[in-house]
Amino acid sequence: MSSNKNSRKKREKQKRSKEKSRDFAPNARRAKGQKQLQEPQEVRYRSEEERQHHQQEVKKLLEGMGAPPPSEFVPDSFQLEAIDLVTERDCDVLVSAPTGSGKTWIATEVIKRVLAEGKRAWYTSPLKALSNDKFREFGKLFGEDNVGILTGDRKINSSAPLIVATTEIYRNSLYDAMNELEVMNVRLVVFDEVHYLSDRDRGVVWEEAIIYSPASIRMLMLSATVGNAEELADWVSWARSSDCRLVSHPERPVPMRTGFVTKEGKLLPLTVNGKLHKEIHYIYTDGLRDAEFQRIEKMEKIYSGKAFKSRRR
Repeated sequence: MSSNKNSRKKREKQKRSKEKSRDFAPNARRAKGQKQLQEPQEVRYRSEEERQHHQQEVKKLLEGMGAPPPSEFVPDSFQLEAIDLVTERDCDVLVSAPTGSGKTWIATEVIKRVLAEGKRAWYTSPLKALSNDKFREFGKLFGEDNVGILTGDRKINSSAPLIVATTEIYRNSLYDAMNELEVMNVRLVVFDEVHYLSDRDRGVVWEEAIIYSPASIRMLMLSATVGNAEELADWVSWARSSDCRLVSHPERPVPMRTGFVTKEGKLLPLTVNGKLHKEIHYIYTDGLRDAEFQRIEKMEKIYSGKAFKSRRR
C-alpha cells in the first residue's frame, strides 16, 4: 500500500511540475524574444571584398541625402501657371504633382492675392491634424487675427478672412447657407488631398462640396496621387458649368530611393541596375525554399522516429 501511495504522490508531483512549466513557457519565450530584439545580430561578411562592396552600395544609396544648401527660391513654370489661371483667368484649377513639388506654395500665393483684395478664402483638408498644422502655419504667415479654424474639435476666429477647416465642415457650411437662402461670401476654396473624392466612405463629401459650391467661388484642388486627373477636371467643369484646367507636373523634384533592411540590420538598395538586389532575391526565393526544405526534413525525422517506436511496440 505504501509503495502505491508513494507512486501516486510522485505522479501528482510530476503533473504539477508539467503544468507549472507550461504556464511559464510563454513568458520565457517572450522574454527570450525581447532579449533578441534588444541585442540585434552583428552584420558579418564572408570576406573583406564583400564588406567593401556593401559599403559602396550603401554610399551610393545615401549619396546626396540631407538638407540642401540655402539658395534663392525660384518658382517652377507649373506653379506660376496655376496661380495665373486662378487669379487672372478666373478658372478652377486641379494641380497634380508629386509630394514635395510645391503645391502648398501655389495655394499660399493664391490666398495671399485673395486676401489682398479684401475677400475671404477657405483651406480644407481631410484630416484634423493637417488642418491644425495649416492653422499654425497660416497664422504665422498671414497673422493670427486673419486666420480661423473650424473642425469637429476646435472653433477659433470663425469670422476671419481665411478659414482652415476639414472638408466636412466646409460641406456643412454650404448646407447652412442653402437652408438660409444665402450665398457664401467667399472668393476661393482650396481642396487639399482632393483624391479623397474616390474614397468609398468619404468621397461623397468632396462630391457635394464641389457641386454645391456657388459658381462665384473659384476652386484650387491639390493632389499628389490622383490617378485620373484629366477625367476629374472634365467632371468638375461639367458639374459646375465652369472652366476647370488641369496643371500637371509629373516630374519628382526629390528623387525617391528605396532601401531594404535585413533581420541582421544590413542596409541594401532594393534594386541594382533596375533589377532586384541579389541578396534580397535570395531571401525571398532560395532562402525561403531552403528554410522550407529544412522544416520538411525535420518533420520527416520526427515522424520516422514515431513510426520506428510504434514498430518496436
